[in-house]
Amino acid sequence: MKGIVSKVALGVAGTGMAVAVATVAIGPRVSDWYDGHHQEQASYQSGSQAKAERRSMPAWLPDNASGVQYLMSTRGDDRLLRATLPEGRLPVGCTAGLPGKGAHPVPESLKAGWFPEGVASKATGTCGHYNVALTGNQLFAWQDGAALQAALRTERVAKH
Repeated sequence: MKGIVSKVALGVAGTGMAVAVATVAIGPRVSDWYDGHHQEQASYQSGSQAKAERRSMPAWLPDNASGVQYLMSTRGDDRLLRATLPEGRLPVGCTAGLPGKGAHPVPESLKAGWFPEGVASKATGTCGHYNVALTGNQLFAWQDGAALQAALRTERVAKH
């Protein structure tokens, strides 16, 4: 009887070790896969095409913008946007300078090869609830979902 108990115990221990090794080896990839399934990324030839095909595209994006890249979280309001602006200036309705405490952070949950690291330190203005950095004719815009929700709460309180 001791032999069977020993074999069962050894089998359980071996299975536990195998699960532990698999968790360490595969766990981070599963997390990346899971996070990636809560993001949508798209490219558009123009601002007008982007706005026609995606409701969440900001209205301030000029129709004549080109090379539009967009990444959004489906679990919140985090957004990244890049576009080429032929005029090389902020779109109509955007404001140069940063009101209040400065730029809100670029959402850590979103990463894209086309969106540069450290761009928040180069913020030049705001467009709606997005912070923006304009470098030549390249517009980089980001929206932090937590900052957006805080701003919307403040706006609701101010109306009452």
